[in-house]
Amino acid sequence: MDINMTLIGQVIAMAVFVWFCMKFVWPFIMDAIEARQTEITTGLASAEKARADLANAKTEAEKMIAAAREQARGIVEQANTRASGIVEQAKTDGDTERKRQLEAARTEIGAETNRAREELRTQVAKIAVAGAEKVLAREIDAKAHSDILSKLAAEL
Repeated sequence: MDINMTLIGQVIAMAVFVWFCMKFVWPFIMDAIEARQTEITTGLASAEKARADLANAKTEAEKMIAAAREQARGIVEQANTRASGIVEQAKTDGDTERKRQLEAARTEIGAETNRAREELRTQVAKIAVAGAEKVLAREIDAKAHSDILSKLAAEL
């Protein structure tokens, strides 16, 4: 193969073309590549930061859920305690009311018993007077002998 002017011209044209590309085109391409590398690096750093933030958010959410569950347990326990207290109070109030009504009933029974006794005494006194009238065959004046009848009724 023969080195001639065409080959030398092509070598010179290629050298000029490479020089032109290195001087004017290559900086724009390198700037674009560096900008893209910076953008990718920033994106990866942001993704890693977002991943860490997500992990922190999950941990925080789990803590909040645990705290909410604990608070719910406390509220349920407090409600159960309050319900037990209300039931105990109702039992105490019911027992007190039962005792009060029982005492009132006993008092009423005692009063009714005393009234019945007084009525019975009065009737027995009348029967005794009637029997005494028949025995004595004369009428006894109840007004005149009221003190005797009162003593007789008290003795009965």
